[in-house]
Amino acid sequence: MKTFTHFFGPVRKRWDGLPDPRKPESPEDVDYSVGSLVFPGVLMFACRLGARRQVRFELFTTFLVDLYKVLFDVDSVPHGDTMNGVLCGLPFDGVQEIVTGMTLTLIDKKVLYPHRLFERYYVVAVDATGMLVYRYPHCPHCLRSTHHGETIYYHPVLEAKLVTPTGLVFSLLSEFIENPEDDPAKSDKERKQDCELKAFYRLAARLHARLPRLPLLLAMDGLYAVGPVFGLCRRYGWKYTITLTDDQLTSVNEEFESLATASPEDRLSWRMGREREIHQRFRWVNDIVYVDSERREHRLSVLECIDTRPGEHREHKTAKFKWVTNVPVSKTNVVPLANEGGRLRWKIENEGFNVQKNGGYNLEHAYTENEHGMKIYYLLLQVAHLLMQLMEKGSLLRAAFPRGFGSARILARHLLEALRNASLTRNEYDHLCAQPIQIRFNTS
Repeated sequence: MKTFTHFFGPVRKRWDGLPDPRKPESPEDVDYSVGSLVFPGVLMFACRLGARRQVRFELFTTFLVDLYKVLFDVDSVPHGDTMNGVLCGLPFDGVQEIVTGMTLTLIDKKVLYPHRLFERYYVVAVDATGMLVYRYPHCPHCLRSTHHGETIYYHPVLEAKLVTPTGLVFSLLSEFIENPEDDPAKSDKERKQDCELKAFYRLAARLHARLPRLPLLLAMDGLYAVGPVFGLCRRYGWKYTITLTDDQLTSVNEEFESLATASPEDRLSWRMGREREIHQRFRWVNDIVYVDSERREHRLSVLECIDTRPGEHREHKTAKFKWVTNVPVSKTNVVPLANEGGRLRWKIENEGFNVQKNGGYNLEHAYTENEHGMKIYYLLLQVAHLLMQLMEKGSLLRAAFPRGFGSARILARHLLEALRNASLTRNEYDHLCAQPIQIRFNTS
């Protein structure tokens, strides 16, 4: 509660601005504000309960009732079905703005200033992940895929997450990849499915409209190494590092190899690590002209990194990384551009999607069958993940529990037990909201 109120103010104030989807003539749950019905959803994810039915079995205690009385002025905790009914009626844009607003609050409070690339750009990783999979048509918007005669129906989502070298991963915007309503007059060949690249153009338009002046560097995989993406980033004023494989953009790769051979001065050998055990060799070429399929010209830079480091059994492992970027590369910026720009793309996979799928948040679980409600639950998961990262890496937890908890799952279990067994009076909560404190983060 200290972490939440320090950054975001009173709990109720953050959530009660959402419109109430309930009908006035249905007064059975009118005592519960919208915030009081959203909050147990956040707690469900923060405590890694794994399913909506566990809200009733795990959270219904007299101590949580006392907390609800302090936070929301109600005398009971809402049932999971009551919560679900309201969540499925909340507007997507309203809940999305809560998620985006919390990340922007951290930017406004300069929490993320030390993690800017070149002391200017916030690195935003863009990637898609699978969310729900069905063996039957779940809704008209499901994507379809057939392998060996078996058709599956699935719902992926495209994410723009702000990432830092220390492993903080905060959601900025989410764009669901879904088909439009089928036109019965169209044949199967005429019906084109939505895809990650189409979703990116929608996401980019929303991101620019919401954050028109925030300096961003997008870290993306090779799918985005196409002319329209280069042009869009130039139009919006964004920098980018996009993974480039040897078989992509043939003309760019060929020119890079020929010019890199002819320009040995554009190279750098770099060592890092506690014992300087990591050896990186960089080479780069600027101002490569690329003409896309629509005859539009783009000027690109290509950066290559050969990374050699000790493996698990002290044997040396070598990996090659290559990016195409619109940042002019030089000896003064090549190391941070590679290590704190291009390579941060993996944070959205490891600290982002992998944690949310396999770290107890249960991202791939269907918390509701409602096609709109599943999006709202996904956004609440992003809120819970943000809050838990702030708590896990913050100085308050390290000061109170210097020995730690061993893992994030164990921390979530202790948080659940605290909610079930610890009380908080109104005076204590008011003091907590008014008390000026500092929270510092581990930067190692």
